[in-house]
This record gives sequence, structure tokens and C-alpha cells, in this order.
Amino acid sequence: MVSSKARSSDPAAPYCEPFDPHPRKPRLALPPLTCDCHAHICGPESAYAYAPERIYTPPDALLPDYLHMLATVGVGRCVFVQPSIYGRDNTVMLGAMRESPLPCRGVAVVDETVSDGEIERLHAAGVRGLRFNLVDVRDPTGTVPLAAIESLARRVKPLGWHVEFLAHVDRYPDLDALFSGFPVDIVFGHMGYMRPPLAVDAERFQALLRLVRRGHCWVKFTGPSRISVDEMPYPDVVAIARALVEAAPDRMIWGSDWPHVKLSKAIPNDGDLVDLLADWIPDATVRRQVLVDNPAALYGFPV
Repeated sequence: MVSSKARSSDPAAPYCEPFDPHPRKPRLALPPLTCDCHAHICGPESAYAYAPERIYTPPDALLPDYLHMLATVGVGRCVFVQPSIYGRDNTVMLGAMRESPLPCRGVAVVDETVSDGEIERLHAAGVRGLRFNLVDVRDPTGTVPLAAIESLARRVKPLGWHVEFLAHVDRYPDLDALFSGFPVDIVFGHMGYMRPPLAVDAERFQALLRLVRRGHCWVKFTGPSRISVDEMPYPDVVAIARALVEAAPDRMIWGSDWPHVKLSKAIPNDGDLVDLLADWIPDATVRRQVLVDNPAALYGFPV
């Protein structure tokens, strides 16, 4: 393994700030079986090597700390998402899934060489989706390798999996046309990860709204600090969130984005993030749909 000292001096993979270890209890009471649909486990660094092509190096963010946060804010289910720091090695994520006392699912990273046997093993472990990160890479482009992704999507379709993208949707003016006829459901993180300034009437955001209205696209309410020009409570995100909910309340899900790696703003307290939901989704019935019912449908949790 590369030493910590060597990593911290690597400008291509600098260390990022740690999560807040003292989550506060939110004012907003979450409904039972609320699901955190987006979290990463990182480390321990002493035991698991990070991918050399990563663009950041996180401090350890381990399962006990994550479970403490969930218990404090009132979350009863979770989805572990493979972070870019491990490339296609899903070992840490799968370990967290085995050890989690909470009902959980996973979103893995593989490539076209993955065997059918490995896909079956991932499914048995609780994986229900594949992730493609088009942002946190050394050489991001505006091109989606759609043919290779569609080939993998067809292979996992019989298992009921989806494909998740970390992508700036505003890079793709023909987003709705691009995914017309895609073989499985798709998910976009960070509300589409639009680059600021945010504008509901922007044509490229409207393309995302058209896509979610068709019923085979989901959007994660995650990472407001990643798209806002402001600090907490990220006021420019409210209109984006409400437009998405209005367009397709049955296709929205929420996630903490814990441990908030690679942020350019202040690290948020997870209790504060939960309280944003009261403004993003004012209606309690719709909020329960987003937090409980929609994740159950997408990830196959018991109703």
C-alpha cells in the first residue's frame, strides 16, 4: 500500500475534510423505515488500498460512525453506494452490507468483463444497481459510454437492477432523447448535479424533468452543498427540489451523502441536512413517499 504521507502529498488525490462526528437530532421527525439511499463507507485506510486513479483521499468513515448518525437522525434503512476511491473493488461496501444491523442494499461498480457468476453473487449480497461515475474521474468528458453501459444493463435487467449515474445533467442537452429506450430504470444523484447557477427554467434541467415524467428515471435528493452557490441551508436548491417533486413525486428518493467527501463548502451536520426536507418537500404525505415508499420500490425492500 502507498503510505498515508505519500497520499496526502499527492495533488491528484488530496485528503478531504472528515465528516462531523456529532450529528444532532433533527427538528423534523422522519417516518419509520426512512431510507438513506446514498452513503459510502471508506476505510479503514490501514486495511484496504484505495485505487491509484482516485482524485481524492478520504479520512476513515466506518460503519459504526455511520450507524450512529442514522440512529440519531431517525433512519431505519440504508443503501451503500460504491465510492470512486475503490474503483471496481466492491470489498468494503460488501463488508458493510454484511455487517449492517439495518436492512440495506448496495449499488456496485463493475465493468463489461464481469462474469454472470459475479453478478449473481452481488445480487445475493443485496446489490440492486450499477453505478457509473462520469464526474469524479481524472479526465471527465461530456460523452456517455452508452453502448457499454446498455450492454451491462441488459445483463442485469432480469434481476430487476437499475443503473445509477453521477453526471452533470446540464452537460447533456438531449438527456431525455439520450436515454429513450434504455433497458432498465436509471437514477441520477445530487438532483442531477447541475452546475451553478441553478435555474428551473434551464432547458437542460427541463430535459431531466421530461425524463422523470416518463416513469423510468429516478432522482436522488442528495448533495445540496455540491450544487448550491450558497452555504447551508442552500436556498437556491429549494426551487430545484420542488420542481422535481412536482414533476414526479413517485420517482424521488433521498440520501445523506455521508460522509460528505470532497466538499468545497463547510461539512454539513447530518441533522441540519434532514431538516432541509421540510422545505424541499413540505407535504408530509409526499415526504413519506419519497423517504419510505419510493426506496422500497426501487431497491426491493419489504413494504
